[in-house]
Amino acid sequence: MTATSSGSRVAYRAYGLFCYGFFLALNAYAVAFVGNYWALLGWEGAWFRSLDAGASASLLEAIAIDAALIAVFGVQHSVMARRSFKAWLTRFVPSDLERSTYVLASTLCLAVLFWQWRPIGPVLWDVSDGALGLALAGVSLIGWLIVVRSTFLFDHAELFGLRQAFGRPDTSPGATEFSTPSFYRAVRHPLYFGFLVAFWATPIMTVGHLVFAAGMTLYVLIAIPLEERDLSARFGEEYATYRKRVRALLPIPRSE
Repeated sequence: MTATSSGSRVAYRAYGLFCYGFFLALNAYAVAFVGNYWALLGWEGAWFRSLDAGASASLLEAIAIDAALIAVFGVQHSVMARRSFKAWLTRFVPSDLERSTYVLASTLCLAVLFWQWRPIGPVLWDVSDGALGLALAGVSLIGWLIVVRSTFLFDHAELFGLRQAFGRPDTSPGATEFSTPSFYRAVRHPLYFGFLVAFWATPIMTVGHLVFAAGMTLYVLIAIPLEERDLSARFGEEYATYRKRVRALLPIPRSE
């Protein structure tokens, strides 16, 4: 799209802001959902679901439903992020709204996961009453902070579609050249690293929480090669050298 009327631009901005606001609300909910924090706040009821609190189901039914929810989330994230899908989508959606539409679809998948998740109760470990429990809860929150910080290391507004919806070009260094700010010097995918820390560091590990953490880890391991294929095509030898120097998820320097 080369030109947009003022009325259309207002609509684009409203759409972008709505998608972003919806995303922020659901991701704030995600912290309590994964950490089971609603109980600590004394909030109960159908609106306050978590990995260990929600609709009941038999073991096999719960595993099947939860695995399907994770699969839908993973497929949507991976397929819609590919350049070929973006090219197809912009035949129907203005290019300035492509990223916001991706954010909206991701948030809707997340909402369905929260809504339909089936807890699986057996407890594998419970250290919530001691210092180790507090430490694990703190590590999990650090993981969430790494996620948030990682979104700002390049261009937060571009990542979530606001820059496009507002019709403002991306002039950040990362838009035109390869760079590795902050966390990216330790791991190639700090966003994924933060999520995995947040998911696995828990004072109470139930079978349901394990299914969630393992399923999301599998998604990450599948998503990384797909994402890096696009990055390699974009940045060529620079990215190949970076891959040799820095690990994907483990912040452990490679031996020279």
